[in-house]
Amino acid sequence: MLSNESLHPPSFSRSNSQASVDSSASMEEFLREIESIKESSVGASQEQPPTAAAAAAEVKPVDEGELEAEWLQDVGLSTLISGNEEEDGKALLSTLTRTQAAAVKKRYNTYTQTLRKKNKQPVRDVRDIFGVSESPPSDSCEHATQLDGTKEEKDLPGVTKTSRPLPDDASLSSTTLSNGAQDEEGGFVALQSGSVSILEAIPDIAVHTNGSADAEQSVQSTLSDDDYHGKNVPAEAEELSFEVSYSEMVTEMPDRNKWKKSDIKKEDYVLTKFIIQKTRFGLTETGDLSVEDMKKIRHLSLIELTAFFDAFGIQLKRNKTERVRGRDNGIFGVPLTVLLDNDRKKDPAVKVPLVLQKFFQKVEESGLESEGIFRLSGCTAKVKYREELDARFNADKFKWDKMCHREAAVMLKAFFRELPTSLFPVEYIPAFISLMERGPDIKVQFQALHLMVMALPDANRDTAQALMAFFNKVIANESKNRMNLWNISTVMAPNLFFSRSKHSDCEELLLANTATHIIRLMLKYQKILWKVPSFLITQVRRMNEATMLLKKQLPSMKKLLRRKTLDREVSILKTSKVPQKSPSSRRMSDVPEGVIRVHAPLLSKVSMAIQLNSQTKAKDILAKFQYENSHGSSEHIKMQNQRLYEVGGNIGQHCLDPDAYILDVYHINPHAEWVIKP
Repeated sequence: MLSNESLHPPSFSRSNSQASVDSSASMEEFLREIESIKESSVGASQEQPPTAAAAAAEVKPVDEGELEAEWLQDVGLSTLISGNEEEDGKALLSTLTRTQAAAVKKRYNTYTQTLRKKNKQPVRDVRDIFGVSESPPSDSCEHATQLDGTKEEKDLPGVTKTSRPLPDDASLSSTTLSNGAQDEEGGFVALQSGSVSILEAIPDIAVHTNGSADAEQSVQSTLSDDDYHGKNVPAEAEELSFEVSYSEMVTEMPDRNKWKKSDIKKEDYVLTKFIIQKTRFGLTETGDLSVEDMKKIRHLSLIELTAFFDAFGIQLKRNKTERVRGRDNGIFGVPLTVLLDNDRKKDPAVKVPLVLQKFFQKVEESGLESEGIFRLSGCTAKVKYREELDARFNADKFKWDKMCHREAAVMLKAFFRELPTSLFPVEYIPAFISLMERGPDIKVQFQALHLMVMALPDANRDTAQALMAFFNKVIANESKNRMNLWNISTVMAPNLFFSRSKHSDCEELLLANTATHIIRLMLKYQKILWKVPSFLITQVRRMNEATMLLKKQLPSMKKLLRRKTLDREVSILKTSKVPQKSPSSRRMSDVPEGVIRVHAPLLSKVSMAIQLNSQTKAKDILAKFQYENSHGSSEHIKMQNQRLYEVGGNIGQHCLDPDAYILDVYHINPHAEWVIKP
């Protein structure tokens, strides 16, 4: 996964490698952990049957077209490859920012050019997607990474962003759906004449705010990443915004190609302290959104991450990874998704494998103050407990009282390094190495890491979040266990980022320090790393609106209608005496403007009409329900775990921040239902 082609030889000169590290001790710890992994893997490979052993499939030659096709599928754009009419793919394309659209176009161009070299025709021409006018082939993708505000705006008329925010009352109406885009006064860029695009029937939407008409609306947040133990000199605090696309922000940095290479330093205090500015919509955790909406977040995050690296001229290479067949049963070597499927038979709400939670628990019971708790290799313990855990854990017959905290720590490391694929995508490491060689500050590195975390599969992301929270408990006892931020990162990096390919010593060194640095950033910023950027939530809302309209008014786009025919059909809909209303529209018609009806099915007071004003927050509504249901102690206990949700409309389900201003949320999603539940 870390091929010689991906890791450029100049990066591994001895001088560069030495400049990247602060001490050789870190590398020694890393190599000791690698040696431990090699020793323990010998016994494991002998014990496991061939089908369950971690054996890599034969590596096939890299085909750029196949890699780009895989990327397009991973970001939810399989419609560009298959040619099938998929509303979700069209809706996704309609929400892309300028930089995101350039990234998609670049990959699709590579894919189509590869097909043509094989004398195959792609199912779509790039002009069918983006409405690109005739131009020399060389212009199609060579400038995709320039993003200087001129070239790409001409090439991508179908997805050019508007510079002004979307008004509160704006939505994907049938009029904008038919006309494709409004004129400049209407806030959208007109489509280029003489070109036809599958996006032409969907308007372009500003995605640089979280749905607010005023991009400056924000309230000072008290959320910040904490300094560890308060013993180091705190770094100067810096504001971090989630409202604007990271790739768009990068393109506005005039000197981004003139930065000097950044060194990795061990001291914790050199890491910037970030303060998050809350908008009036509050902050959203990854677990606050529905499964379907988080899937869209993953797709958008991978596109945004690719566009982000494109802005630095860095290719996010996705080499053909070794395919390892995981085991179907047991604990070790079993994919996270399989483990969770088995665990959910016991607890449907579980998000982190139960065996991993048990390892956390054993260490927390008596091992948080144990010196060097995660430095132990523990090959004996691994052999001792492997078969027994595999055979007895799922049947609840394993005797946990006989396992000590040191053995639990050893088994925890073994659990991660024996996963079929590493918890974190090691194939992205070369891009992070290149990024750090360009020398951007910690803020830019955090943004890249933030997008990578958002793009992780649910099982990996939830497990990673629990793991980072656990390790911060270990670090909090550094004075006794001597496991600080850097030590934990160094020891765990080879277990969380691993490749079965062979590398030179210089490659191993660079891999070690980059992976260690990424883990350190995760640990340092774990309180804010799992917040969903608000610009991505805005894009999800617009995707949902576009999908609903496509399903309702354009059930088939196999044959694009002529503009006059489409205008005439929309005109008929507008002048109809009996306009069709969705069920949610009919429900809202019974409620006055600015008033919402909140349902609380689990409380004695199950429903209440709430008059909203500009200062009404989610916690105010919860407090009102708590007052109305404060007749008994059981009701008080129930309210402690209750949250306010917006359900439906342009979002699947959204658990609202207690500090969110509900009138603002109401304006961007007037057809939502409001529910109080755990």
